[in-house]
Parts: sequence; structure tokens; C-alpha cells
Amino acid sequence: METRADAGTRAEGAPAERRKRDREATRRRILDAARDLFGEHGYDGVTVRMIAAAAEANMALVNRYFGTKAALFGEILEGESVLRGVIAGDAAGLPRRLAEHVVRQIGRKPESPMTRMLDRSAGHPEVKQILSRYLEDVAVEPMIAQLDGPDARARALLASALIMGGGPVRRLLDLTDLRAADPADLTGRLTAMFTAALAPPPSGDASSGG
Repeated sequence: METRADAGTRAEGAPAERRKRDREATRRRILDAARDLFGEHGYDGVTVRMIAAAAEANMALVNRYFGTKAALFGEILEGESVLRGVIAGDAAGLPRRLAEHVVRQIGRKPESPMTRMLDRSAGHPEVKQILSRYLEDVAVEPMIAQLDGPDARARALLASALIMGGGPVRRLLDLTDLRAADPADLTGRLTAMFTAALAPPPSGDASSGG
């Protein structure tokens, strides 16, 4: 049976729970609004005022929750990224998982808000710094952790270049022919490319001085 003390404690906790839910809901609205605006206008074409208006939030809340526009962009990247999950798993299956990820990106039409956001913002100096940290955290370092042998960082960087190189191609060229190709064939070709990129150098490589 609930006592008066229990009821009082529950009543005191209710406003705190509501505030927490409201705060989380507001943060989510801000993130969603910012992602859509960055995807439509690019990083340089979006202001904190625009984000606050689209999220129906006070500008002060945007600054309180995220600090800066750059930090907000970075948090969207972290929250939306699937790369970390793609890389996680057994090392032997990594080349194929990466290949399947790239094929999914090629076949995605219309483009996802995340893809549009990156395509329209990648040239901005602040975004370049954010993307550099992002790639280190979600792609390069996790791949290095799975690789044995010498030159692990160089191999992880090469694989990352294969992954991220699709962005400029997507912006500059029509991908209709790629989308029409057999996904299994594309996956096989890309798996071979990632396998070669991630493989340790041959033991008799000239770089070893032998």
C-alpha cells in the first residue's frame, strides 16, 4: 500500500521526468531540423537561427545543448553513421561488409538526408575538420584494430578512401549504369578491391629492404 511519503516522492519525481523527456525531445527536434537544413542548403547556408526556427526551439537551447553549429554537425554525423556497425565483426568478413555497404549507398535513391548533408557541405573548412575526426573515429581506427601485420594505418586509410570516394563520384556523375548493374557482381568486385586494400604487404616487398 502506497504511503503519503511514497506519493510525495513520486509527485516530486514526476516534474523531473517530464523535464528530462522534454529536453530529449527538444534535442531530437533540433538534430532532425539541422540534418534536413544542412542537406538542403549545405553547412554554409544554414544558421543557428534557421535551425532553432525549424525545430520550434529557442536559439539559446541550441547553443546550450550543442555549443556551436560545428559541434551540432558533428553530433549528427555520429548519430546517423552506420559505418562503425559495418566495420564491427570478424576481421575475415570485413572486406565483404564494406563492399555491401558501398553497394547499398550506390543503390539508395532518393539520397538519404545524411548523404545530401555531406554532399552539400564537404567543401567547407570547418566541415573538413569534422569529417577528418569522424573518419578517424568511425572508420580508420576501428579498421586498424582489426588488422594484423605492418602498415595497418596505411591499409585502413586506403580502404577509407574507397568508401568515401563514392561521394565525389555521386556528385559529378550519373550513377544510373551502376544502379542498373547486378548488385552481386558489384559486391564481388568491391570485395576484391577492399581485400587488396586491407591485405598486408607481401613479405618480399621492396619497401622492407629485402
